[in-house]
Amino acid sequence: MRKLQYEDSFVKVAGLLGGEEYVKVARALLNNENATDEEIASATGLKINVVRRVLYDLFGKSLITGIRVKDPKRGWYVYQWRAQTDQVDAFLNNKKKKILARLKQRLDYEKNHKFFFCGTQTCKKRTFDEAIDLSFRCPECGNELLDYDNSKDIISIEWKIAQLEEELRAAP
Repeated sequence: MRKLQYEDSFVKVAGLLGGEEYVKVARALLNNENATDEEIASATGLKINVVRRVLYDLFGKSLITGIRVKDPKRGWYVYQWRAQTDQVDAFLNNKKKKILARLKQRLDYEKNHKFFFCGTQTCKKRTFDEAIDLSFRCPECGNELLDYDNSKDIISIEWKIAQLEEELRAAP
């Protein structure tokens, strides 16, 4: 997979959401304000249904806006799309807040449970209740489940929480 180059934070977010198709549509929106589905498809070389899927996804995330206008040539209603580049920071901050909430839940879970692990990297750690139900035997590899020290996991989660909280404090 080749690495994509981004010239704008709107394009970068679009690329992170959906890859190269999203990048093409985002660039077309930046280059042509109030573009229709057909104009974007023509500019990007993507099929119209792919363009519409990307547009509806970006619209659902409030990264673009669309207005319905009557096409003077055909008499049909079409949508004209516009990038909302001012919404990128709010979108990213909202995602960070959701991740932060999940990390705090995970930290609480890690702090309030005792874990057991067999030592095999492909197997997962188990809570005390799970270990009892399994008679302290790993169901994946059959090894004995031993006490697992999750203090490094807790430190890692706390570090990430602090990092996200700092980013959110510094956010515009």
